[in-house]
Amino acid sequence: MRQNYDALDAVSGLNYVELTPISILARASDAYPKHPAIIYGHRKYTWSELAVRAKRLATGLQTLGVERGSTVSFMAGNTPELLEAHYGVPMSGGVLNAINVRLDAETVAYILEHSDCKVLVCDTHYSATVKQALTKLDHPPMVVDIVDDQSQAPEGNGEKLGQLTYEELLSKGFTSEGWGYPESEWDALTLNYTSGTSGRPKGVVYHHRGSYLMSMGTIAAWQIPKHPVYLYTVPLFHCNGWGHIWSMGIMGGTFICNRVISAEVIFEAIREHDVTHFGAAPIILSMLAAASDEVKFRPDHTVQVMTAGAPPPSKVLEEVAKLDMNVIHVYGLTETYGHVVYCDWNPEWDALPIDRQAEIKSRQGIRFPMMDAVRVVDVNSGDEVAADGKTMGEILLRGNTTMKGYYKNEDATSDAFKGGWFHSGDLAVVYPDGYIQIKDRLKDIIISGGENISSIEVESVIYQHPKVAAAAVVAKPDEKWGETPCAFVELKAGEDASEDEIIGFCKDNMAGYKRPSKVVFMELPKTSTGKIQKFALRELINNGQA
Repeated sequence: MRQNYDALDAVSGLNYVELTPISILARASDAYPKHPAIIYGHRKYTWSELAVRAKRLATGLQTLGVERGSTVSFMAGNTPELLEAHYGVPMSGGVLNAINVRLDAETVAYILEHSDCKVLVCDTHYSATVKQALTKLDHPPMVVDIVDDQSQAPEGNGEKLGQLTYEELLSKGFTSEGWGYPESEWDALTLNYTSGTSGRPKGVVYHHRGSYLMSMGTIAAWQIPKHPVYLYTVPLFHCNGWGHIWSMGIMGGTFICNRVISAEVIFEAIREHDVTHFGAAPIILSMLAAASDEVKFRPDHTVQVMTAGAPPPSKVLEEVAKLDMNVIHVYGLTETYGHVVYCDWNPEWDALPIDRQAEIKSRQGIRFPMMDAVRVVDVNSGDEVAADGKTMGEILLRGNTTMKGYYKNEDATSDAFKGGWFHSGDLAVVYPDGYIQIKDRLKDIIISGGENISSIEVESVIYQHPKVAAAAVVAKPDEKWGETPCAFVELKAGEDASEDEIIGFCKDNMAGYKRPSKVVFMELPKTSTGKIQKFALRELINNGQA
């Protein structure tokens, strides 16, 4: 009888349709046509209006030569244009590359060149950095300017760099075409650059299938209801805003956008728009907890908050709980589309003291529904570690929300996928209940304010200082940022330098958030082969000697 079942094949377009986030917008425009989709100051768009603008963006980009596989980069904040791009760029056949607006010109130039960027859409708020980056390219991409009347551009910004504006680009488009579904659900959807452990960032490629399933899994795990009001505090350049642009679309949500995030902005948004959900790095939670009583606002409903990165201090969790904010702690990487492990809360824990609850919430937990498997294994033997909450091992992952690979980097892709698992490079322990907790990072990534910082990248800048003989950078716990870079510097013989001098040098040569918060001068501990022993430096920090 088995052959009878095998004879029933999938029929493309009938009982088999490619999975894609584009379908989310297609449905939302039918299901919630008049429901608000985006609110950004005086600008407001319904889901039907968002669909029209996304279609015009898609067809407008096609008039500029964008086709299947073309990279379209955006240098923009969390404004309507970048939200529209998450639907419109893939509808054009292009691949969206949202660039971190905090990067320096040198890194932006590298990303534009490495990504084979065809069109760059740049908010004039960031034109000074982008203008400098473009001068470093032999073949700069076509530039489209976002001119935002709600922007208060810093000095040196505000200049138009392109031949047309974003609104002019939309006017070149039309809405008579279809939805622009991909030829294959495995087609590239977005390209996100992560700092990794090398001096140059790696391009992580997402596919349509993965982002669609990430969206569905997030709804199930976070239990998102119909018509949520979502405050976009997570930068859309960070794992595509954790994919919430698509998850909230499925449920007909409303996005509240702001250029600047502060405690005042968040509390005012909750007050004015009845915000129900937002994602935030631990630094944001600390900011809310430390706000003055005049700024704080406690709504008449519980606000659901997702946080990722270094676990917030128990005191912070206690303070935000008093503000009717329920925090869920998640773990993931750019390579896994963002969060894939979360602390699935057991109601029995509600009776525990707040400090005990905070301890449990600091555990990253168990896999999301769309993730097939998560293992913690001994880095040498590959065997799973004991579930004792003490034995550390590397986190391995496998599932639908795993990247296609690193763009133009087959060696790094093969290394990450060795043995049929994605190797996270993160060390964790497993508790008896199966929940995991991150303990360290094999790749020495520093998570500061929710952003990944490569220690090697910081070290390479410090090494450029003429007085420096050797440098090593490790994470130092920080109550506000979670972690900050701490630099250990060995000076050349006969040279003398101050902490301010080294930090100032870093400030002039890299993005501000990456520079060390502390510099310790010493002869660096090394192995017999000359390799710096970073574990010894971490011990100095842990013992309060640095």
